[in-house]
Amino acid sequence: QVQFVESGGGLVQPGGSLRLSCAASGSISSFVAMGWYRQAPGKQREWVARISRFDMTAYEDHVKGRFTISRDNAKNTVYLQMNSLRPEDTAVYYCNAHPPLSHYWGQGTQVTVSS
Repeated sequence: QVQFVESGGGLVQPGGSLRLSCAASGSISSFVAMGWYRQAPGKQREWVARISRFDMTAYEDHVKGRFTISRDNAKNTVYLQMNSLRPEDTAVYYCNAHPPLSHYWGQGTQVTVSS
């Protein structure tokens, strides 16, 4: 079973940037697509972005134009570049296959956007 380890979160001011990384213990090419998800306090986990094995990308409307998902198959790593961050982006961010697989959720990485 592949494990995903997210990193790169932190505290950032509104308008700032962060780059999240998701390191997989196995080949990410084995999945049709990889995704980033987030869960804000008191809310359900939601999808943020996905990238297919052919590098086709899609984004949730509220992050479109601000976030960029990418992948490095040689490193089995997926990235999420987040620019122009807003307080409403505050959440724990997770990566998983897309659609997500229930047994593959990691610990996530906390992103807090606050002045």
